[in-house]
Amino acid sequence: MKILIVGGTGMIGGHAASQLAAEGNEVTLAARKPAPAGTPMASMPTILGDYTKGEFSEADLAPFDAIVFAAGNDIRHIPKDADPDEFWQKTQIGGVPDFVALAKRAGVKRVVQLGSYYHQVMPHLAETNAYVRARKLADEGARAHATADFNVITLNPPSIVGAIPGIPAKRYETLTKWAKGELDIPDYAPAGGTNYMSVRSLCEAISGALRNGESGKAYLIGDENLSFRDFFQMVFDAAGSARQIEERDQEHPLLPDAFIVPGRGKILAYEPDPGETSLLGYRRNDVRRAVEEVVSLVGRD
Repeated sequence: MKILIVGGTGMIGGHAASQLAAEGNEVTLAARKPAPAGTPMASMPTILGDYTKGEFSEADLAPFDAIVFAAGNDIRHIPKDADPDEFWQKTQIGGVPDFVALAKRAGVKRVVQLGSYYHQVMPHLAETNAYVRARKLADEGARAHATADFNVITLNPPSIVGAIPGIPAKRYETLTKWAKGELDIPDYAPAGGTNYMSVRSLCEAISGALRNGESGKAYLIGDENLSFRDFFQMVFDAAGSARQIEERDQEHPLLPDAFIVPGRGKILAYEPDPGETSLLGYRRNDVRRAVEEVVSLVGRD
């Protein structure tokens, strides 16, 4: 299968590219700039362009049997001087469905769009949170183009654990430094928690969606429900620290309240449908291994 991965030079897109290439597919990346030298994606063919600016054409997409859209932006990506409404319109609400429509006109047969879990687990958040609303509308707008002959699927994953050589993983680099005692931060986590999933499990789900996904369907995927305390403790354990994290109902410098979409103290927990998990073919119980892998990668001297 000839597959184009939009956002293919990022952490998730890069892992998906490696996974799908290893399965025997012919993989091309689409990104705003080439993959950095030294990354696994640096040797892969790349089409340069920015979907938010309409820089891709039907001719660019026509050679491909399938597209994996892994370029969605979230709250961490809003520039300080940007208008939020305009940003979400370009990157999510309008930008994603418009790109899917372009793929349809180009004759692409399958699109797997990577979304986010919030609006499927806590639908009420879309009424009050602009980011969740944008993700919801991007998801629904993309799948509105689905037909029997044009397979469009959304995978809505939780917080993803992973890193890739050659791409900065600042969050995990900082967490690992803290665990090693290199940062003056008290040993606590904010109240609350969420679902986590390894990037390996996510890429298995992407592969399964390309092969077996039902057109027009949004799949809520995920792995393990953890408190923020338990997740931070995994990082400390992986870094070889004997210190124990406690939970406090207090904002944390490495996980500020602005990044806890449901609100501090809330638990965003769920179990993915077993039948859908089997259909997509992704593994469970892979989070601790993923944390250990990431800490090992970012903690190298």
